Amino acid sequence: MTAPLLPKLRSSPTAGHILDGINVASLALMGVVTWQLGRAAIVDVTTLLIAVTSSILLLVLRIDSAWLVAAAGVFGWLYHG
Repeated sequence: MTAPLLPKLRSSPTAGHILDGINVASLALMGVVTWQLGRAAIVDVTTLLIAVTSSILLLVLRIDSAWLVAAAGVFGWLYHG
């Protein structure tokens, strides 16, 4: 819906700065939420290892996140079950 408007908005210096500010604010919000979720979820060495391993697999090997969630769930179930 807004796709035809974005090039016109970007050409305006004022609107472009506003859109840049919105982008920065949304990235900052995502960073804060990620930090808070990480602090709440990583409670011991096991969860830290799962988080680090998952991050490496996701960022380096580009494994689909659904497989990482499933694998972490199975690992957690086996470890604590």
